[in-house]
Amino acid sequence: MRRHRQSRILATLGPSSSTPERIRALVEAGADVFRLNFSHGSHADHAERLRQIRAIEREVGRPIGILMDLQGPKLRIGKLAQGKVMLAAGSRFRLDLDASEGNATRANLPHPEIFAALETGTELLLDDGKLRLRVEAFGPDFADTTVLVGGPLSDRKGVNVPGVVLPISPLTPKDLADLDYGLSLGVDWVALSFVQRPEDVREAREIVGDRAWIMAKLEKPAAIERLDEIVALADGVMVARGDLGVELPPQQVPILQKRIVRAARAAGKPVVVATQMLESMISAPVPTRAEASDVATAIYDGADAVMLSAESASGQYPVEAVTIMDRIITEVEQDPDWRAGLEASHMPAQANTPEAICCALRRVTALLNPAATVAYSSSGFSCLRASRERPSTPILGLTPQLATARRLALVWGVHPVPFEDVHDVAEMVEHASAAVVTHGFAQPGDDVVIIAGLPFGRSGSTNLLHVVKIPK
Repeated sequence: MRRHRQSRILATLGPSSSTPERIRALVEAGADVFRLNFSHGSHADHAERLRQIRAIEREVGRPIGILMDLQGPKLRIGKLAQGKVMLAAGSRFRLDLDASEGNATRANLPHPEIFAALETGTELLLDDGKLRLRVEAFGPDFADTTVLVGGPLSDRKGVNVPGVVLPISPLTPKDLADLDYGLSLGVDWVALSFVQRPEDVREAREIVGDRAWIMAKLEKPAAIERLDEIVALADGVMVARGDLGVELPPQQVPILQKRIVRAARAAGKPVVVATQMLESMISAPVPTRAEASDVATAIYDGADAVMLSAESASGQYPVEAVTIMDRIITEVEQDPDWRAGLEASHMPAQANTPEAICCALRRVTALLNPAATVAYSSSGFSCLRASRERPSTPILGLTPQLATARRLALVWGVHPVPFEDVHDVAEMVEHASAAVVTHGFAQPGDDVVIIAGLPFGRSGSTNLLHVVKIPK
């Protein structure tokens, strides 16, 4: 089950992909990590899917990562008397805390935190941005608005407040219950929705601890304003383009995608590009050429992974979607311009020993063209730092921790392998030489580059680079 590409595929499970046979087919087609979307499905549903993934993982002998995606706060209007009303451009419309059914002139908005954050002139978006309102007057329990862009409005449609930091936690009571359950199941990543500020990541970290790695979903404009701080605190980030595209003009989303990818790569944190990557494959067996180009662009930029949502969760062609995504990535990574682009966008190293070792790793692999790099890592730190350099060789991540191996399944270029611990350099060289041959990365007589931290088992201590020729 060795992958012959460096970028990874994150596939969402759902009604179209919930049988052991279908999950196995997705793995064989190229899925490296599976997303469990806690916005849908019961705890029992997610537990069964996780059980199936772990069983398939044992069958294929390859660590498979599991990411739980928390729903986060959902801001919605209340019910309308007729189920739907028509708002005309230029008309006045009130939002308030009155729980009674709404009509063409007012609707319930059961979120006092929104009223607390408003200013005159603030724009509110309804129904994924299809309707736009401007606040003319407001109080602690109401907002009088003018309809800028009208149209039909139905019950329980979502509300977005772009450009405003709302005084709410990203973790609702539902999220807290889901998080506790997901961590008890042993998920590897937690995707945190509705991140607005660094404090949101800290709040999640206090609960998650070291039981999983945290992926901050960047879907709010406020988060972009403090991007570097959020990236520094999270273990990885996701470019959640769907929600970004609601609160920002669509022409800004590609620019922000590149900015987020650059920031994550500079920090050595995995970055996932998500949403509508192969959207047409929900109902068609092939993607549009624009979608294929979209996936390719993320790979040329150096993203660690690209994600499928409804395409694999509820679409008619989940396995085909993964297969096509795998082929696009593979084709791009065979293009010399892809490698040249990674070299041109290389991030300078920091002045510390681990970064110096991994910077040297990049130069050594470019000069010697070894068969593979082996990174010994208990915490995953050495693998992350090696991946940050985007070396020209695959990275075999040897770790004594199965949980670490599963988390690394999302990381660019890293082929994680659970492995027994080593106690000295000679034993390390022996085990590394055997592993690269066993897993099909090298043959006797090939050069292999090894990085590790001494003493073994101490996180963040990468200080050794060793070049070895595998004995014939």
